[in-house]
Amino acid sequence: MSVLANKNTRVLIQGITGTQASFHVKRSIESGTNIVAGISPRHGGEEHLGIPVFDTIREAQRQFSFDASVLFVPANGVKSAVREAIEAEIPLIISIAQGVPVHDMLEIKSMLNASKTLMIGPNTPGLITPEEARLGIFPENIHKKGNIGIISRSSTLTYEAVLETKAAGLGQSTVIGLGDDMIVGSDFRVMLNLFMQDEDTKAVVLIGKADNAYEILAAKYYASLSNKKPVIAFVAGEALPYHNYNMGYASDIITHGRITVSDKKRIMREAGMTVVDNMGQIHQILQELQL
Repeated sequence: MSVLANKNTRVLIQGITGTQASFHVKRSIESGTNIVAGISPRHGGEEHLGIPVFDTIREAQRQFSFDASVLFVPANGVKSAVREAIEAEIPLIISIAQGVPVHDMLEIKSMLNASKTLMIGPNTPGLITPEEARLGIFPENIHKKGNIGIISRSSTLTYEAVLETKAAGLGQSTVIGLGDDMIVGSDFRVMLNLFMQDEDTKAVVLIGKADNAYEILAAKYYASLSNKKPVIAFVAGEALPYHNYNMGYASDIITHGRITVSDKKRIMREAGMTVVDNMGQIHQILQELQL
């Protein structure tokens, strides 16, 4: 099985006629993703890559229903695109753009909290369920269908985590990039909950970063679970000199540098996660689990 997206997920593309969207949508279609329509103002009534295009989501919903929307829109257009998708009650939004203004993200978070919509991103490679659905920009050729869930706050390290599962002779159930920006639509707790409930996911690889406090929230959530699957965690940025100067990260500002990456790792270990000190250890731990 998978979480959030599979071969039956009906996908909408907002900004489908753009250059980057065209490149990645073509790859997603070739990967078997069920893309049913696209949105591009002033292109309504046309077809692009064999996909019908509409001016607005409401117009598209007169003919189709959607389970997810992938946003290929520039950073300054994300807020309005997210608002349109939320008002259309689309359950899942994935925003690829990097550098969405912080003020816009605060407004987006408020909109999300008042809705039933889940958002992944911004600044994310998206989500992929190998051989079923590619929602974003993942290099689909490195993935293999399997039973390891991956959640990551680092786009680049997400790919390395995928390669680590392959080095262990395993594949992935679903891979999710939460997003690299300081404020993102969702956090580890939501995704951990989904993977814990997925009967075919046997273990989870979690990749964290130095910024923000997402890893601590994840550890507290994981510690609260009575029935839990193995979680292998890595937190990037341990060498950052937190105590020497202000990095400007949210967690650094809030805690005045008192919570370092080493502290995060300790808290995650205390919660029951297996925390590795380098990415190359992940495949070794996976092999030891004998999944």
